[in-house]
Amino acid sequence: LGRLHSVFPFECMAKAAGLSEQRLGRRNIFSPSAKIALMILKAYTGFSDRQLVEHLNGNIHYQIFCGIMIDPSFPITNYKIVSAIRNEMASRLDIESLQEVLASHWKPYLENLHVCMSDATCYESHMRFPTDMKLLWESIEWLHRHICQHCGELGIRRPRNKYADVEASYLSYSKKRKRKISRTRMLKRRMIRLLEKLLIQRDGIHREYGVSLRYTPDYRKRLSVIRKVLVQEKEMFEGRKVSDRIVSIDRHYVRPIVRGKENKSVEFGAKVNNIQIDGISFIEHLSFKAFNEGIRLKDCIRMQQKLMNVRVRCVAADSIYANNANWKFCTKYGISTSFVRKGRAAKDEQLRRVLRSELSRERATRLEGSFGTQKQHYSLSRIKARNRKTEILWIFFGIHTANAVLMIDKIRNRTVKAV
Repeated sequence: LGRLHSVFPFECMAKAAGLSEQRLGRRNIFSPSAKIALMILKAYTGFSDRQLVEHLNGNIHYQIFCGIMIDPSFPITNYKIVSAIRNEMASRLDIESLQEVLASHWKPYLENLHVCMSDATCYESHMRFPTDMKLLWESIEWLHRHICQHCGELGIRRPRNKYADVEASYLSYSKKRKRKISRTRMLKRRMIRLLEKLLIQRDGIHREYGVSLRYTPDYRKRLSVIRKVLVQEKEMFEGRKVSDRIVSIDRHYVRPIVRGKENKSVEFGAKVNNIQIDGISFIEHLSFKAFNEGIRLKDCIRMQQKLMNVRVRCVAADSIYANNANWKFCTKYGISTSFVRKGRAAKDEQLRRVLRSELSRERATRLEGSFGTQKQHYSLSRIKARNRKTEILWIFFGIHTANAVLMIDKIRNRTVKAV
């Protein structure tokens, strides 16, 4: 933990993030640097929020890492303070400025700054596998519950609908191991009609008693998502294709990302295009929608040159990056690549083949290996954040905590050589 603490410039990161000394809970014991240290500690240990607070109360090493002291007779009892700090930091997160701070701090210990490696991966969200039936039923259940709640508050009679019948049919359907296509289609039609009727009934209550009801921003957002789900489900039921498809009413920002892998053809989460410099990864582009990483090679090269202030001479990337635009760009600026040769062989083809082989091997082992390390050991396998901003923060600290563990050995080796 001491070596991990020495790798991060906490004061510079807190200043770049614009963190304040605002009060969180009854005791304001977390400074801006301590808040960053707490997020790093969570990514490093893999604890839940409750476990992290329990260990923080009883482990003096964790307290020293965060720069705080907790009186054993007055421990932290509100484990939600971790979530409050995460939300505060997520609202202020600027990935570009923080990565510039980290890059300038780590640059003296990095080698081969002229080699750029790039690849994309998906950091999956912790959510159930989406189906049309689950999505429709979740929307129906939420809407019916709130209609009942509104009627109870207003003291009026609940409007009649087929909720109980559809509930019994859906329960019977979900228990079956094999489901006929005809029965699935029949139940889906009933659920679409029920959802449409519930929305009409809810709108009727709002028109008549809207002044007496109070809606939270989360309620309004969820309602707009359900309206969009109904439109998409009706279009798909009629056989039309839908773009920007919603797969969860709770995480409405997540989109299906087709990866074409053997074990997972579709993934649900954030797709991130990373660059790697001497084994250290940086986020180049992050999106919850699918994008073609092959068109982002120029941005990767420009980003590395901006971070390291060194001209890129070699590029290692997957075959999806080997399009004509990238070929012309690399040829124009004299950048060697790991792409398979096009056209006639050059005079120094033997040397080029050796360089391509070495670049491909480094990318396959170091860059793709780093994805597995981040997901298995730094809480990025199934991200349990509850909204878009905190999920991005979770990914950011998971990637750079994994980087910091590698930087410990790099700094130690550089110190030994200097001695």
